[in-house]
This record gives sequence, C-alpha cells and structure tokens, in this order.
Amino acid sequence: MKRTFLFVLDSVGIGGANDAEAFGDAGSNTVGHILEAAARGAADEPGLREGPLKLPNLAALGLFHALDAASNMPLAEKYEAGTVTGFWGAADEVSNGKDTPSGHWEIAGVPVRFDWGYFPDEVPCFPQDLLDAIYREAGLSGSLGNKHASGTEIIKELGEEHVKTGLPIFYTSADSVFQIACHEETFGLQRLYDLCELVRGHVDALNIGRVIARPFIGTSAENFERTGNRRDYSVLPPEPTLLDRLTSTGGRVIAVGKIADIFAHQGITISRKATGNMALADATLEAMDEAKDGDLVFTNFVDFDMLYGHRRNVAGYAAALEAFDRRLPEMMAKLKPGDLMMITADHGCDPTWRGTDHTRERVPILGTGPGLQSGTIGVRPTYADMGETIAEHMELKPGKHGTSFLADLAANA
Repeated sequence: MKRTFLFVLDSVGIGGANDAEAFGDAGSNTVGHILEAAARGAADEPGLREGPLKLPNLAALGLFHALDAASNMPLAEKYEAGTVTGFWGAADEVSNGKDTPSGHWEIAGVPVRFDWGYFPDEVPCFPQDLLDAIYREAGLSGSLGNKHASGTEIIKELGEEHVKTGLPIFYTSADSVFQIACHEETFGLQRLYDLCELVRGHVDALNIGRVIARPFIGTSAENFERTGNRRDYSVLPPEPTLLDRLTSTGGRVIAVGKIADIFAHQGITISRKATGNMALADATLEAMDEAKDGDLVFTNFVDFDMLYGHRRNVAGYAAALEAFDRRLPEMMAKLKPGDLMMITADHGCDPTWRGTDHTRERVPILGTGPGLQSGTIGVRPTYADMGETIAEHMELKPGKHGTSFLADLAANA
C-alpha cells in the first residue's frame, strides 16, 4: 500500500461554479479577486504584505492554470508558472450546500444530497421550544444573541453582558449551524463543551449540520478574542466515507486540525489539534514523518476561512496564502516513492464579496508525487473524484460516487 497526504485550504475557491447563481454567488472568486486586489495594491498592509500576490510554489503545481480553467480569468495567465511540476484541475460541488461538512464529505467520496436545516435570518432565529428544552436540560435561565451574526462582532457586542450574567451567547449564520460563544474562564471551557453536546442532541431533529463551541478570553469588548479551543460537533456522514473504507482495511487516518470534528470522529485513527496555519503546518510535517504505508494524513488549514474570509480581510487572506506557499516546499520534501499529495479546498469565502458567508465556487485540485507527471486533469464534475483517486491510489475498492483520475496521471508519465 501507499501513503496519501490530503490538504484542504479552507475556503480557497477559484470561482466559476456552474450553480453559483442559485446560491447568490455568481461572480464570486476567492483567489481570483485576491489576485486582482493585490495587483492594484488593494491588498497592501504595512508590516504585513505588499504588492502582487506571490505564490511561486502553488503556481508551480498549477494553481493559476486551475484558476484560469475554472473561471476563464485572463489575469491568471500572467501568474502561471512557466514550468508546472504537478497535476492541476478544478472541481464543481454537487452537494446541497456550501459549508464545511458538505465540502469535506464530498471530497471523501460522499456528496450531501439531502437538504440541511437552517435557522431563519430574523430575530429571534431559534425556535422558542428548542430554547426552552435547552434551558431546562442545561439549567440555564436564558441566553443572549439568538440571531445571525459574525462571531467576532457578537462577542464585542454581547461579551461583557455574558461575563456579567453568565448567559451563553447563541447565534447562527447562513450555514447549517448552531454556534455558542462563552468566556473560557468565567463560563468554563468544559462547561461550554458539555453545553454543545447537549445542544447537538436537540438539533438533530432539525437536521442541523454542526454545533460549534466558540470560546473566547479577555476582559472587555476592546480585547475579547476567540481562542484556539474551538470544537465542532458534527452529525455523522450519511454513508461510509473514504476514511471508513481506508481504516476498515487496516490503514490509518491521521487527522490534523478540525478534520476529526468534521467527520464526527468516524474513520479517524489519530487526531492532532493545532491553532493557526503555521502550527497546523508543523503538525502536518510531524504526521508526514509518522505516516506508514497505507496511511492518509488529512489536514484542514482553517485560517483562510475563519480569520480572513468571513471577516472580509483581503490583505490578511493574501498574506496567509503567501505564508502557506512558503511552507509548501517542506511538505513536498517529505514525499517518498509511492506517495500522493493533493491540495484542494472545501468551498469559497471571497473576502471581496458582500456579507460574511461562504461563496459557492469551484475548488482547485493540485497535486504531485514521485512518478506522477504534471498535466491537467480538467474540470471535474464532483469533489468526489478526489476521494476516488485517493481510493485507487491506496488500492481500495471503488466507491459509489465519483470517478478516479489516477489513470490520467499515469498516462502522463
């Protein structure tokens, strides 16, 4: 058996989705619009970064070729590497959503064909009978928030009242999610986790994808900040994923970052947590050293989405892409004969777009491995093609969804 390294750059979409209009996202393009902004100096920030977007290592794997193929963006041609050393392409999402579980599950071979439950964009957004059941079981006298909100803005708005009253902050977004923000010290981190587990049980009937613990620290609205102790409580995928198929045959899945939470810890052998993309890169490198034949190292690099996409921070997003690009050679240096490395995304979150939510976009597929030649794999009809390619590489039986493109890579050799 062989090794695979699958890295999801959370929200690093490349536009062009066939159904973007149905999601209100026609014209969105995360990488493309960052590229344009940087080219005209709109992604400059003193002490952080300046000038055109500099991604030489991702470009060498074909990122800008993929961007051009996905969204027919002329500017991308200017940044294309003269020599591409990896395979590249793009993929459309077929899942009924543009959120984290849908994207990751589809990458792992299981598209989400059902409709998630959502909370309405009105105040209050949560049903009173749901809240009453939570209050009764958790011993709470009430809650704060009860609306759609940005996670950073709502702790500025309600954090002080939360610390004073002890009432948790409940909020949601355009995703299928119930989020709970509480102060790590005054409310207690374990108490927050326990509350999230309780809420998870109450929202199952509403088909809500995730309950998310959003702990924060600080003494006032001026210095409240979220910590790295976030935890996601996801529903189980609707059928066995690539992860289940691999572990059932004796392989290991080493999950780095929030991957284990996204899959509700199903099909996970080892889970490694880290805070921030650079720490996640360090943890990934350690996992690559530990990986044996038959193992999959699966990492989600969350900062792109959490810190910069939702906050519509173009300069921060550009700097984060450049920082990841500088670490990429370290990962590539770990590859051995028989290894496959694949880099993709789970959805978009265009920092130039209206609002604060995810955007429906195609995602890049970039990869390399000893013995695999460079070349295009085209625009794939589903993210599940990535899962099936990994399955074939790992010598697993074909799954129900997606088509492997491994033979195309061998044909290029």
